[in-house]
This record gives sequence, C-alpha cells and structure tokens, in this order.
Amino acid sequence: MFGYVRPSLGRLSQEDTDRFSAMYCGLCRTLGRRCGRAAPFILNYDLTFLAVLLAPEAPEAALHGRCAVHPLRGRDYFPGNDALDLAADCSVILAWWQLRDAVADSGGLAAKYRAASLALGPAYRRARRSRPEFDRATRERLAELSRLEEERCPSMDQAADTFALLLQSAAAEVPDGVKRRVLEQMLYHLGRWIYLVDAADDLEKDFASGNYNPLICRFGLTEGKLTGEARESLVLSLDHSIRLMAAASELWDFGVWAPIIRATVYEGMFLVGQAVLEGTFQAADKLFSPGGRDEEQL
Repeated sequence: MFGYVRPSLGRLSQEDTDRFSAMYCGLCRTLGRRCGRAAPFILNYDLTFLAVLLAPEAPEAALHGRCAVHPLRGRDYFPGNDALDLAADCSVILAWWQLRDAVADSGGLAAKYRAASLALGPAYRRARRSRPEFDRATRERLAELSRLEEERCPSMDQAADTFALLLQSAAAEVPDGVKRRVLEQMLYHLGRWIYLVDAADDLEKDFASGNYNPLICRFGLTEGKLTGEARESLVLSLDHSIRLMAAASELWDFGVWAPIIRATVYEGMFLVGQAVLEGTFQAADKLFSPGGRDEEQL
C-alpha cells in the first residue's frame, strides 16, 4: 500500500492520538507474528485505518511493551484481535501480489522483487488460507490493472475503480450486514482516492520514465505536472470520493474510533491530497504521523 491515509493531528485529543498510535503498533506486532522480519516493510497507515474501521466500538485496554523500533521507552499497543488479524492478512496479500507484479514489470530489478516475494511467501500462504476471497479479489483486480496499464487506458476512473473494488472486498468478512455495507462504501471510495493520489504523487517520475500513469493519459499531459485545468478536475474528483466516504461514515456508530475516523476523512485526507498536489507531502510527512510527536523526542 501507500501510506497516505492519516488523521489530522490538529483534530485529535492526545488520548485519540495515543489510541491510533496503539493501533499502528498493534498492527506492527500482529504482522511480526505473521511474517517476522518483513513486518516493518509492510506496515503502513492505510491498513492501520482499515483496522480502525473494523475494530470493536469499545476495544480492550492497550498493553505497553518495548520492541526493536522503540527499545528504551516502549509503546502502547493493542493486542491481537479480529480487526488487526484481518488488516495484517490484507497487508500481506497486497504486498505479495504487488511484489509479483513488480517482478513482471521491473526488468533488471526483477531479481530483487523476486527475492522479496520469496521471503514473504510463507506469510502470504498463511494469509491466503485465512482470506481466500480477498486473495482472489486482489489477484484479479491487479491483473485487470496490469491490462489497463498495457493498453494505456485513458480513463482514470476505470483504473481507479479497479483498485477501489479491490479494497472494498476487505469488508466482505464483516458479520454485521449494515456495518458491512457502510464499510463497502467507505473502502470503495478510499481505494479510489488512494489510487488517484498515488498517481498524482508519481506523476513526475512516471512521465520521466514513460511508465503508465492514468493522469497523463486522461489529460494528455506534455510534461510531468498537471495543468491548472487538469488539477482542478482531479481535485473535484478526489473531493467527491472523500465526501461520499464521509456520508457513509455517518451511518454507523464507530464508538471510541469516531474522532479518529472524522479526523482522517474530514481533514487528514484533504491535507494529504493538497500536500501531494503541491509536491510537499514527503517533506511534511511527520505532520500526518501519529507517532511524530514522540519520535521527534527520541
């Protein structure tokens, strides 16, 4: 995944910031149990947000412990639960199929990606056994994306829809029918937003390398940046998906997680999208990191 989905810290109390950080650390530990040393390379905020959406409205108390990343002061973390297990399995499955896709597309770098996919293989096979439907959806949707890339598909909506349907399938195991439908809507538009923001983030690099980028094809760009008209059109599309996510989120009571979800959907995603379009996202990365406050003091 990509790491764009962050809450805006300015909208969170310290308690809520600590709660999200504990979920992030809980996902890291859950990944560690499933794939060992590869866990830090898979961990990201996007799947932490998925764990938040799936989490029980009133979670059990967080634990405290040290780890390789925080050996001195330690961190609070949520112990393993169904939400973290599902988010971890989805992370592994996505990472493995993205690595296999990279093997096919990377030419001289194929050996590096092949070695990484082999290292992740045991964890992937365990995740595939646990989540066969998500594995199938990921395989099929990424194959469809590869086909669209080969055809240089000019429709950014068609490409974004393919990734949106992939992420939407993560809601299939939610037992409550109403919550499942809410999450399907939220995850669909989250996936669409992630795909288009990532395309904007990679625009300059893709233009220089000649790689497929739906924004280049959609707007007929002749250089590695958006024109004013193209940027305005993209912003309208991104904001539309965020607003539909927000509308869906109001149909379910997410309990203690509601402030984090609102801080992400109502502000964080807008801020990240703006930073990506202005080319400042990487430089401002800590502003969106729930661990940023503490990390600066270590």
